Amino acid sequence: MRRHNTQARGNFIRALFTTGLLLCFLMIAGTAGLFIFDRVYSLTLASDILPNFTVGHMTEEGTPEVRYEPGKPLPRWEGTERVNVLVMGIDQREHEQGPWRTDTMLVLTIDPVTKSGGMLSIPRDLWVPIPGFREGRINTAHYLGDVYDYPGGGPALAVKTVQYNLGVPIHYYVRLNFTAFEKLVDLIGGIDVYVEEEINDPTYPDEAYGYDPFHVPAGWQHLNGEMALKYARTRHTPGGDFDRARRQQQVIMAVFDQVKRLDLLPQLAARAPELWRTLEGAVVTDLTLDKMIALGQLALEVPPENIRYGVIDEHYTQFWTTQDGQQVLIPLRDRMRELRDYIFTTNAPLPQQTEEPATRLAREAAVIKVLNGTTREGLARQTTEYLQQQGFNLLEPDNADHSDYARSMIIVYTGKTYTAEYLARLLGLMPGAVVHEANAEAGYDIAIILGADYQPVQPLPQPSPTPSPAPVTGQ
Repeated sequence: MRRHNTQARGNFIRALFTTGLLLCFLMIAGTAGLFIFDRVYSLTLASDILPNFTVGHMTEEGTPEVRYEPGKPLPRWEGTERVNVLVMGIDQREHEQGPWRTDTMLVLTIDPVTKSGGMLSIPRDLWVPIPGFREGRINTAHYLGDVYDYPGGGPALAVKTVQYNLGVPIHYYVRLNFTAFEKLVDLIGGIDVYVEEEINDPTYPDEAYGYDPFHVPAGWQHLNGEMALKYARTRHTPGGDFDRARRQQQVIMAVFDQVKRLDLLPQLAARAPELWRTLEGAVVTDLTLDKMIALGQLALEVPPENIRYGVIDEHYTQFWTTQDGQQVLIPLRDRMRELRDYIFTTNAPLPQQTEEPATRLAREAAVIKVLNGTTREGLARQTTEYLQQQGFNLLEPDNADHSDYARSMIIVYTGKTYTAEYLARLLGLMPGAVVHEANAEAGYDIAIILGADYQPVQPLPQPSPTPSPAPVTGQ
């Protein structure tokens, strides 16, 4: 009997913690806290949904003591239709009241019949129609919904916007902030991820709108909460937001692997009060308690090979600048539809990537000139050498018109926007660094002006160095 009870308890806890994976980005194990401590006493008295639990005395932490007693089975997912959940992450800092734009948007999907699932990440700069409003970045839908008292608020308008532009129903939503994330990852003992390329982000933002540099080497890494959050949110890689979306999906699966560990279950159960205190006020969802439990159990039945992943990246969008100077992504609807079908249907094939980034860069064949807008000598030449190693066509570097540029900028003279945006991500420049200025007489397609905010990227060592031209002072 003891073995049976232990196994049943293990399945229950795994279902709860797996629900955290399904329901929200990096919420890990949150439904355990929600289940045990969110008005559990009144739920138990008022409903027969949870017959497996009895409520005891209040603990020293001020939370009700809940004991699991195997009895009736836990709620099961009875539906046969595919279930889609919109997950939104907001960058809510302590003491801020909002409203907020969404920092992260992804849709999680699961098919109860085929036991398959998927994740689709949506870039925040995707330029789309927002129902009831004008076109805008998709991450502003939540903000507008709260500001203008849309029925259901920001989450409801975000759901409607995603439905309208993807053409798939969104059945539920989960919104969370990232304040609790670090503690939650630490509570499960951290996560293991494989870092494909070294990441060095000297401009990762801190809580005071300054910088908190982030570095992680390539290879397998065990990340604590702080490192995991930075890994999931940094944009300081050549792929920018697209790379970030892929890392977020990687982190979700790393959390899944950690939570599934049988030897971890007793620790997670014992730390449920901490989980609850961490999550309180950080999560908003329209999922009911019984549906959370049922989805968690359903998730345990989906094998990893039946999960599909997708990111609406450069293959499905086009860089564009609006009339008021916003740098956005225009959806290529036909291609995006293929990716949608791959994620949200069982038999659709993986879309063929019609054009790799290298092909797009080669087609533009932009001529680039780097200008030093600071007093740091050699900055332009060092950056020129680095970009030449990446295969770009660079002219001799020079000084800018003055040496007190506070921020770096990339000026596009001839409409070669894709290269300019790629360079901005490669060099780790701030969002909005790319500007447009029609000038066919400039003598080159793109000018990179390096400002005081620029953190130089070190060129790769050359196997057989050759004498460099005499440096130009100030470059």
